[in-house]
Amino acid sequence: MTTATPTNPTTFKGNDSALLGIVLAVVTFWLFAQTTMNIGPMMAEDVGMPMSVMNIAISLSALFSGMFIVVLGGLGDKFGRVKIVLLGNIFNIIGSLFIAFAFGDAATPMIILGRILQGLAAGSIMPSTMALLKVYWDGPARQRAVSMWSIGSWGGSGLTAIFGGFMASTVLGWRSIFIICAVVSVISILLMRQIPESAPAAGREGKTDWIGIIAMAVGLAALLIVVTQGSSIGWTSMITWGLFAIFLAAFGVFINNELKVDNPFVDFKLFRNTVFTGATISNFLINGTAGALTVSLWVLQGAADMSAATAGYLTAGYAIFIIAFIRVGEKLLQKFGPRKPMIWGTIIVLVSIALLMATNTLVEQYVILAVIAYSLFGLGLAFYATPSTDAALTNLPDDQAGAGSGIYKMASSLGAAFGVAASAAIFTALSETGLDIVGAAVEFSGRQDNLAVREAGMVGLAFNGLMAIAALISITVFIPKGKKAEGEDKPLAAAPQPGAAAAGTRPEKV
Repeated sequence: MTTATPTNPTTFKGNDSALLGIVLAVVTFWLFAQTTMNIGPMMAEDVGMPMSVMNIAISLSALFSGMFIVVLGGLGDKFGRVKIVLLGNIFNIIGSLFIAFAFGDAATPMIILGRILQGLAAGSIMPSTMALLKVYWDGPARQRAVSMWSIGSWGGSGLTAIFGGFMASTVLGWRSIFIICAVVSVISILLMRQIPESAPAAGREGKTDWIGIIAMAVGLAALLIVVTQGSSIGWTSMITWGLFAIFLAAFGVFINNELKVDNPFVDFKLFRNTVFTGATISNFLINGTAGALTVSLWVLQGAADMSAATAGYLTAGYAIFIIAFIRVGEKLLQKFGPRKPMIWGTIIVLVSIALLMATNTLVEQYVILAVIAYSLFGLGLAFYATPSTDAALTNLPDDQAGAGSGIYKMASSLGAAFGVAASAAIFTALSETGLDIVGAAVEFSGRQDNLAVREAGMVGLAFNGLMAIAALISITVFIPKGKKAEGEDKPLAAAPQPGAAAAGTRPEKV
């Protein structure tokens, strides 16, 4: 299958139909594939899959996306970004149909393979679509395009729990989600056929750095398994420590190789730009606060006896405020530069986490606080998204836009995975016993039989607050003051990958 290039790359200007094709490619992951975090138990029961296996299947997409996103971004730089996005859409079509038509004895392997393909699709689509925004959209048009991209990613992730629960409850059933997802990819392919190939023909010459690619893939695979499965495997298990040793060894090989080869897969010179470095670090940390959504939903379900669906509906403000205010973040970027809106957004996220930490209140009070907090969480991320990406990627050379975008998106994936996994591990470890020092320092109103869950929630949310504070520090240290970030001749645009809220997971009473 080939991509049509009816327009000269030097004269083509990004338009709304091409942008719609890009956004549709993005939402195949954030709106559709991520619904498994909410409907996973329903899927497992329907196909007869053990829930422990379904939990692995749910994490596989993030695992493979984070593991290969830099690889696929670099391949887009080398062989063509439109080609790689097309490949991602094809991966998504095949993977989604595997899941939709998973029946009988083949259901488990079909769902697992489908989730792997959906992860590879996300890894293919994210960095190359961001690079295309850099190439074919300029100035304010580019910033608007980034806002639309952000709505597809952040907005999609905010709506995924509600969308998945609603579709699964209709007569169409959960399988319809993945059939529609495949259709959306087909439409994306048709709309993107007008975009010329953008790979710089004379850009990244030389042999492909396969040693660097393989070492990074192995290291990230080991690390992501530790982060996402460590709590179930056991943090003191030899398997966990063995995987961590593999991660250290693989990254030792990777760094040594990248410093020596003539054409490194990841050029460490990118990190000489402190703006790129600081924005990438803050992106990792701010995505890590997705763990706050997970823990708070568990508290609502476990301590307030609320169903997963009802708890998920309380997060509606998260999606509404992201979608409504993403373009406000763009306007703030144009007026103040990236530093101020990034700081304001992070402070708002920190306030939302502080509200969610009030697990010592009565149920009715906590529900009101949660609704306000989820809305503020979406508002903060909306302020942060476009300015952060613009600051991170503006100064990347054109021939490394895909790889640089991949690094930035990898920070998003790893941040969300680490934040959710670490928050869940803290909550799980304390949910049975609580933490005496918290009970001694804070008076918990109402029922006392759920005290351990509420204390666990408060501690898990405090961990997320620390990540938000660290993100704030990285912004103030690395992002310069002034209307333009260092070397910002022409603003780039693309948005950070959101961490998804685990809306379908359960714990016990506020």
